[in-house]
Amino acid sequence: MGRSRGGFGSKIHVAVNGLGLPVQVMLTAGQAADVTQAEALIEGKKAEVVIGDKGYDSDKLVRRIRARGAEAVIPPKSKRKQPRHYDTNRYKDRNLAERFWALAKQYRRIATRYEKTARNYLGFVHLVAIMVLLR
Repeated sequence: MGRSRGGFGSKIHVAVNGLGLPVQVMLTAGQAADVTQAEALIEGKKAEVVIGDKGYDSDKLVRRIRARGAEAVIPPKSKRKQPRHYDTNRYKDRNLAERFWALAKQYRRIATRYEKTARNYLGFVHLVAIMVLLR
């Protein structure tokens, strides 16, 4: 688990499919930027569209997504000098990931992060992902 000003922390990164079901789950230290894990999340997955929030706004990532033959639907950060165009209607499908989190956080152990080690916490995250898949 990573250390931040508030203490130990972690981030869960998840990729979901078009039905909102998890296909890849990763755990990093809390201070790790989202964009650093994006390539690992989409590695080996076939997709027509990759949707992410502003935390994934990176020219390098967008180029990699396009090189794989997919469309990048990532809104540009507000500080960009030349904002990139993105499909606002398709961006609405990002709520599929948010719905997964709404389901995952119904499990108290995930929402409150009781586990002290990253290995144990990731194990419970995988268990919750399986529970969501079995619904």
